[in-house]
Amino acid sequence: MTRERKGRTMRLTEQQIRSLYGQDVQDRSGAKIGSVGQVWADAAGEPTWVSVKTEVVGHHESMAPLQAARLQEGRLRVPYDKATVRSAPSVETGTDEPLGADQLAQLYRHYQLQQQGAVRQPEQPPPRMPGAPELTRSEERLRVGTESEPAGAARLRKHVVTENVHTTVPVAHEEVSVVHEPITAANPAGVRPGIGAEQREMELHAEHPVVIKEQVPVERVRLTKDEVVEEQPVNAQVRREQVDADVPEPARRR
Repeated sequence: MTRERKGRTMRLTEQQIRSLYGQDVQDRSGAKIGSVGQVWADAAGEPTWVSVKTEVVGHHESMAPLQAARLQEGRLRVPYDKATVRSAPSVETGTDEPLGADQLAQLYRHYQLQQQGAVRQPEQPPPRMPGAPELTRSEERLRVGTESEPAGAARLRKHVVTENVHTTVPVAHEEVSVVHEPITAANPAGVRPGIGAEQREMELHAEHPVVIKEQVPVERVRLTKDEVVEEQPVNAQVRREQVDADVPEPARRR
């Protein structure tokens, strides 16, 4: 992280300068303004201005000074609010033109900064910091999700089974007993004497078991389902690119 006093240009290494391209730009409250599009340096080669790609649709990028800006955790924070940066003078996206004296004067007025010595020499406008050769390294990221698919069907079937039922039931029947009752003179019972063949009958009754089958509902049976979540391991292969630099030995940084 690099911290500078207000009014001083950031002192950055070459690697930090190259890393500025594409970095998020935040205002003084930490809100994102956009990302770095281009970097401009002064006559001494020190980075002094950046253009900011905002979310506003168009072909222009707002300019922001690097004075009192900070590099923190891969983000560039400027000591201004978002509205001030977005309303600043702008340049065309991807321009290769250096900043002119009039542009610099407008920028210094907009940000209420004291003009630097190089600005007083319009014939030597600060050149744009040239972009270093670069490659974009890509890699595959594993995004694991779920999708629903049929996993079978649950059915209810009803069929008939036969089972034996053992039980008892009381049954009644009539039994006959022969009773002899003497007839005496004192108790003639109004019987008239007579000799001859004669027959009398008594109807007898007996119960027997009777089986009657009736159909009655006894219960309701239904299917319900619940969702159960469980962890399943996922194994997959992802590809990523590696960048190797082939630098001649005399040109290597020591």
